[in-house]
Amino acid sequence: MNGQSRADIRPGLEVDIVLKQDQPTGKLTRGTVKDILTNSPRHPHGIKVRLTSGQVGRVKHILGP
Repeated sequence: MNGQSRADIRPGLEVDIVLKQDQPTGKLTRGTVKDILTNSPRHPHGIKVRLTSGQVGRVKHILGP
């Protein structure tokens, strides 16, 4: 699943995100969702989340619980 729909994302899910500094290269960072930062129901570049590690980025892939 891609990370464009807020309804698909919840705390505790394992996801791949793109950090702001990695946007030009598209490098993915894997982690567990702590907080959902995007308020709108959809976002074309991915829903912005904070991982349990404190890193913030946009969800590209949802891997599961």
